[in-house]
Amino acid sequence: MGKFTPFLISRRLNQLFEQIVCKKSGNVGHPFGSHSFSSRVGIPDSRQNFTQTVTKNAGDRVYASYNVYKGKAGVSMMPCLPTFTKLDSGNLVISRRGSVMLTFFPAIGERKYDWTKKQLFSLSATEIGTLISLGPRDSCEFFHDPGMLSSTAGQVRKSLTIKSHADGNGYFISLNVVNNMQNTKEFLSVPFTAGEFSVMKTACSFALPHILGWDQLTRPSHQGMGKVVQPNKVDREALSLEWER
Repeated sequence: MGKFTPFLISRRLNQLFEQIVCKKSGNVGHPFGSHSFSSRVGIPDSRQNFTQTVTKNAGDRVYASYNVYKGKAGVSMMPCLPTFTKLDSGNLVISRRGSVMLTFFPAIGERKYDWTKKQLFSLSATEIGTLISLGPRDSCEFFHDPGMLSSTAGQVRKSLTIKSHADGNGYFISLNVVNNMQNTKEFLSVPFTAGEFSVMKTACSFALPHILGWDQLTRPSHQGMGKVVQPNKVDREALSLEWER
């Protein structure tokens, strides 16, 4: 009988994991690509991890979100880069501010989430600064009115609450959405461990200069940027509803 090397054992375990995950029916697809979910953070989709390759024809968009899946709901976090417009002078100016998009989605069963009922909340640079500065027993709350300064002002109200656990070892991140036009109320809450929240804070710290557009200042030149720099692909219509003011 031949010997099994650690690589072969790991490969076989990954194949078994893929077979188990892929055979489960009824999982709801991710908007950035179809894959199965885990109710625990940190368990990747083996199909993406071991078979995805980058080719010359793959396009220029990168999908890299940080996801936390829990029993009643989950949340996905991804930066939305700013867009730049090229002026007649050749200089670039930001035409749309960047943000960090939080996408909440409810659970509809074990390891199953309904992305058709997702709710979005975009964190501005200042709100990201508040999140980064939170201590183990601190809390904060952000309020958004996507229709502010328009005829729909006050019709949709969103509040994001970040509240520390009583023992200081984690946080609850909760989104409350009141939509008077549709007469609906949505409340989604995701518990974060201290480690998960630390990843979130570190990721936001890394993303902050990029959503401000400051990373462009350190480029040797602006050649190849064109008239507009496209951000990562997200639900642009929903993003506009969130931030057009």
